[in-house]
Amino acid sequence: MKDLFELLTKEIVFEEAVSYFGDKLPLKPSEFYKLADEYRNKAFTVSGYSKIQVLNKFHDELLKAIKEGTTLRDFKDSMNEFLENKGYKGITNFQADNIFRTNIQTSYQVGHYRQMTSPEVLRLRPYWEYDAVGDTHTRPSHLAMDGRVFRADDPVWDTWYPPNGFRCRCGVKTLSERQVRERGLKVETGAPQAAEVDGKFVNILPDPNFANNPAKVPFKPDLKDYPEPLKKAFERREASKKKTSK
Repeated sequence: MKDLFELLTKEIVFEEAVSYFGDKLPLKPSEFYKLADEYRNKAFTVSGYSKIQVLNKFHDELLKAIKEGTTLRDFKDSMNEFLENKGYKGITNFQADNIFRTNIQTSYQVGHYRQMTSPEVLRLRPYWEYDAVGDTHTRPSHLAMDGRVFRADDPVWDTWYPPNGFRCRCGVKTLSERQVRERGLKVETGAPQAAEVDGKFVNILPDPNFANNPAKVPFKPDLKDYPEPLKKAFERREASKKKTSK
């Protein structure tokens, strides 16, 4: 069975996903990890790299993948050629997959969220069901959410809207009132705390630093409330745009 990531990247390109990822500001990891969670969704970094030129290249290649549908292999080959020319070691298969999958999955999920929350869709399909794929690679805490149904406006989605960890493949399905009724589904309220999964009790929590909804953090370049690293990154990008346009 194909996971949601494969379906999204092969079949759908969201303008919303392009906009979301394109607005992210590249930051050094030392700056990124000092940000509060609410600001991290406005920024982009890659652990192990501190030069903005390198981070910009990662960002550009990922944005290209979202816009044009380039593959993980294309991304890895392009980045390794660039990194090796700059005197770095290339990224491993695991690093490439982690960077590629996490960033592109997040961007597509933001696009999906913005489509699902349009007034017309909400009117016809006001319930959402968590889909954790449910294979041997699914994390127990994510599997504990699988099949749970909540109203689209339930606060649970402020914490549990995917991705909920690095390389997370979870997704959300919309449901109509009729589907919920005919399938006898229970509509829950609020985030569950614990559950039994494969005979073991697990705390139901997203992975560290993923307990937020990236789609609910719009990019608003009103810099007065931004942390200093984001202000500088935004100003740096605007200056680069001006140079390019000359």
